[in-house]
Amino acid sequence: MPEDIESVEEVIRTGWVVQGPKVREFESMWSEFTGSKHAIAVSSCTTALHLALIAAGIKRGDEVIVPSFTWIATANAVEYTGAKPVFCDIDPDTYNINPEKVEQRVTEKTRAIMPVHLFGLQADVDKINGIAEAKGIKIIEDAACGFGAYKSGVHSGLKGDFGCFSFHPRKAITTGEGGMIVTQNDDDAALLRSLRDHGAEVKVEGKGKPYLLPDFKILGYNYRLTDIQAALGIMQMKRAGEIIKKRRELASRYDEALKADRRLVVPICPDGYEHGYQSYVCLFRPEEINSGNADEINIQRNEFMQYLSDNGIATRPGTHAVHLQEYYSTKYNLKPEDFRNSYIAEKCTLALPLFPGMTDNEFNYVVDKIKRYKT
Repeated sequence: MPEDIESVEEVIRTGWVVQGPKVREFESMWSEFTGSKHAIAVSSCTTALHLALIAAGIKRGDEVIVPSFTWIATANAVEYTGAKPVFCDIDPDTYNINPEKVEQRVTEKTRAIMPVHLFGLQADVDKINGIAEAKGIKIIEDAACGFGAYKSGVHSGLKGDFGCFSFHPRKAITTGEGGMIVTQNDDDAALLRSLRDHGAEVKVEGKGKPYLLPDFKILGYNYRLTDIQAALGIMQMKRAGEIIKKRRELASRYDEALKADRRLVVPICPDGYEHGYQSYVCLFRPEEINSGNADEINIQRNEFMQYLSDNGIATRPGTHAVHLQEYYSTKYNLKPEDFRNSYIAEKCTLALPLFPGMTDNEFNYVVDKIKRYKT
């Protein structure tokens, strides 16, 4: 939009382009929208997860439970600390980590659990907290997809010790690349602000005392967000309610249009939840799926996705089962059948087009092509 471009030009004209007043304004807007006490902007959700793990005290030899069906950054962030990601299977209905299986994966080395609010539906952090609190285990919510996701009126990212959000281009709010950490703890917030800025104890802004430099008492990182990115985020946050409303409207229209198509299982939204619909992910199920026929249905799904692509409709798989990726399968001797639901979800899900600017003609075209497809 023209006003978004103008907001970036304004930052460039000021000459202050790195972690300045626009970043602080963006953080303030994010806190207000989510209801968090502190919001700390960083360079990506991956770096947000990394810093949250460090702030939680995660170190080499520790274990962190993560879902096996998620974007690879969830597990990678654990690897960065030297800890071990312990994979856990998902609930096949929600695609989120299964709390009952989480409890089975807890050991004396478990120091954190990282539930992912996949595709915009909150994971059941209440149940996971019940498991963690008794053992002093930290909860770090991977809320990369969690913008606009609520459970019992509480926004994602607020029930754990930390919540980490993404502003990647596929997200509802984007700054190109970027991330945000939320926390209710004052000390954790101060530590995170230091860690993102090389470990600086005091942020010196060059005004009043030009001879001062910050002290560096801890090892930090260059994980800062720029004011250019923040300016884009600010403009979108002004439209946040409109963005969420439009995404939910489109999802509701898909629900209605596809309810009679038995080949597609549309995403669910349980009672008490409000879905953010970062993605509209369906299960392609022309027949009942099990471990024995998932590969065959994967071929059929791919043919369906190719048909849509040939007709100008972009789709993509929901996400991947991380335990199938060579780095993790080799390092931890993992097999496809170790996490059955995650394996099926990778092979048989697809995300349909959904974005606030989607027109009625575009929506109707997508639905028409789906209905015309012959399996």
